[in-house]
Amino acid sequence: MKKIAYLGAGTWGFAIASLLANNGYSVTVWTRSKEFAEELEKSRMHPKLAARAPDNIRFTSDLDEALEQCDMIVESVTSSGIRPVFREVLKRGEVRCPIILTSKGIEQQSGLLLPEVISELMGTVESPLIGCLSGPSHAEEVVCQMPTSVVCSAYDPALMMEIREMFNTPTFRVYPNSDLKGVCFGGAMKNIMAIACGISDGLGCGDNTKAALMTRGLHEIRKLCVVKDCKPETLNGLSGLGDLCVTCLSTHSRNYRYGRLIAEGFSPEGARQKIGMAVEGIYTCVSALQLGRKHSIPIPITEVTHAIIYEGMHPKLAVQTLLQRAIKEEHL
Repeated sequence: MKKIAYLGAGTWGFAIASLLANNGYSVTVWTRSKEFAEELEKSRMHPKLAARAPDNIRFTSDLDEALEQCDMIVESVTSSGIRPVFREVLKRGEVRCPIILTSKGIEQQSGLLLPEVISELMGTVESPLIGCLSGPSHAEEVVCQMPTSVVCSAYDPALMMEIREMFNTPTFRVYPNSDLKGVCFGGAMKNIMAIACGISDGLGCGDNTKAALMTRGLHEIRKLCVVKDCKPETLNGLSGLGDLCVTCLSTHSRNYRYGRLIAEGFSPEGARQKIGMAVEGIYTCVSALQLGRKHSIPIPITEVTHAIIYEGMHPKLAVQTLLQRAIKEEHL
């Protein structure tokens, strides 16, 4: 039986660790908090999910214990936590097993996608040990085995197919896609658009508004993706349009709820505290804006979302700013 070191015990980590355990793997889930690890080990229940952990999952705050003789590392930490966590992992020696990323984000300042961050830490450009999993998949539904379809990818085609076999279930359908960068880019950028859609709904705008935001948001993502050598057509699939839809339309989405709370009167920090979990779009919004400015690519929805979160722009003014932009021919 393969042993999996699972880094991260949030709702998503708990859900995918449970999926892997139900697929017959031995899973050790690591979290920094000793108290939380002990609570999960004792109760076998995540406080934010109505599901019990399978018996072949262990919880620990000891990273050495999690990594001991593991055959694969899977992570679900925050995108901002990827670099510090894997620095700790690599301090313990060279990693020889696959590393599967399920977090979604772009590193600030460097503009690196998460597989690029890990590759850099490992002293290479595109490590054949790195793969990812992405797509429309809220933890609350995955843990209840509600059907969905997602995408896996890797630099190494053999690893991509291994991920498909390991993660696939009758209700969690995994499609391979060789465009690792495109898969990761779509998963990161959709969080920004979900914040914008939450703001729109919180202001009382209608479905027409949200549909327009999602469509033009996808256009922004496609424009910017080329600077990361992504295939634009990847964004028409599950890791792009699919993930965009579920994140912009669902109340399970923290990014959507965060935007809605801001429109309803919460400060950006107050909304973040109200959510009580990581809101990845807050972090990625900075990264995306940095990429856009570096390459002189206008990304207006991202720009006004950033202005609301970081510059104090009122949401209503953001809407007016978007509506006052010059109209150009639609290019797809």
